[in-house]
Amino acid sequence: MKTLFLTTATLIAGTAGMAAAQQTVGFSQIGSESGWRAAETTLTRQQAEERGINLQFSDAQQRQENQIAAIRSFVAQGVDAILLAPVVATGWDSVLEEAAEAEIPVILLDRRVDSAEDLYMTAVGSDLVHEGEVAGDWLVGEVGDEECRVVELEGTTGSSPAIDRATGFRNALEGHDNIEIVRSQTGDFTRSGGKEVMESFLQAEGGGQDICALYAHNDDMALGAIQAINEAGLNPGEDILIVSIDAVPDIFQAMADGDANATVELTPNMAGPAFDALEAYWADGTEPEKFIQTDSTLYTQSDDPMAEYEARKDLGY
Repeated sequence: MKTLFLTTATLIAGTAGMAAAQQTVGFSQIGSESGWRAAETTLTRQQAEERGINLQFSDAQQRQENQIAAIRSFVAQGVDAILLAPVVATGWDSVLEEAAEAEIPVILLDRRVDSAEDLYMTAVGSDLVHEGEVAGDWLVGEVGDEECRVVELEGTTGSSPAIDRATGFRNALEGHDNIEIVRSQTGDFTRSGGKEVMESFLQAEGGGQDICALYAHNDDMALGAIQAINEAGLNPGEDILIVSIDAVPDIFQAMADGDANATVELTPNMAGPAFDALEAYWADGTEPEKFIQTDSTLYTQSDDPMAEYEARKDLGY
């Protein structure tokens, strides 16, 4: 197998003149399962347009087989690079090897894969374990020494955010035996899934009376859960504390209404750093670090949630 990122004089000479021409980049997006995902798609398209990049977009509708087919199509087209937001972490080796054989750089967006690092140029994203730790630290500080039974809405089974955000949250709870995760189930990162699973949690936990807090792996599931909690006659954000991840506009509206307590930001602008890395590579063969990390900021009800809502509402969420 050819190694994708061997830098040679021939490669540099060939790529130096390419930067001025329009490049074509294939983007295999997971789907539109959440407001955050929609914003990532919007911002990726905006970034490509601003830079004069021809973006070929493929919506996988949350199916890995669709992503693999899209990548193979991009390789057949001879695109200049591929952006991949992988729906799950495993099962990518063969198709990434095909891209490597074609000497097409692949950049992962917001999620990681369990493949050899030489099969992709870099990964742009948050430290997903750290996101979970930030959420868990907030809950630890909020409940103190009080007993707290937590229910957890997990992301898509097998996805790196679901795995890592669960790990980070548990890391934060270590040594705090008063806080116990009593139920965990996937809501598949969707609002409808969050509502449906939360309804089952409420039924199983004394109508919700036995639940102290909800931890959701993304805001959309939390928003669905808020609806279920309201319909059960409880006050979300008060009767049940709610912490989630992403920082989409609607969660700030929920915080302003008192229905949610905290969110950890995952910026949807993964494409900016990705295109920066590609432009440097096309210009002179410069290779980026294997991981380009974005920030994870905690927001609570004290952080002027309506101002945060206004700042985000037109970003395509």
